[in-house]
Amino acid sequence: QIHLVESGGGSVQSGGSLTLSCAVTGYTYDHYCLGWFRQVPGKERERVADFDSDGTTTVAASVKGRFTISRDNTKSILYLQMNRLVPEDTAMYLCALDGGECWVAGRRRGSHEYNWWGQGTQVTVSS
Repeated sequence: QIHLVESGGGSVQSGGSLTLSCAVTGYTYDHYCLGWFRQVPGKERERVADFDSDGTTTVAASVKGRFTISRDNTKSILYLQMNRLVPEDTAMYLCALDGGECWVAGRRRGSHEYNWWGQGTQVTVSS
């Protein structure tokens, strides 16, 4: 079975940093798309960043220059380094996995197009 487990969330003051981790187990294929999303109650799930199996990464405009996505292939862990956090970054952060590419019909894979999800880790940024 495929499992994704996030960790690293917490409470931090504005301007601080956190590194989220997503441990992936049970997925043995070479091709995949891994993504980080965040969700605030009452709002749509927002794509934060994604990592394609060819090494291509993208981050959303709202976090560009502050967040970095990376992967440790030997440990099958996906990371999200978050710097200069602001209260608007407060959300539940979830990682997701799909066996397809991150590019779908000329756009990045949307949240409804991922097959597997973790439970999420809460990030709270206070002003």
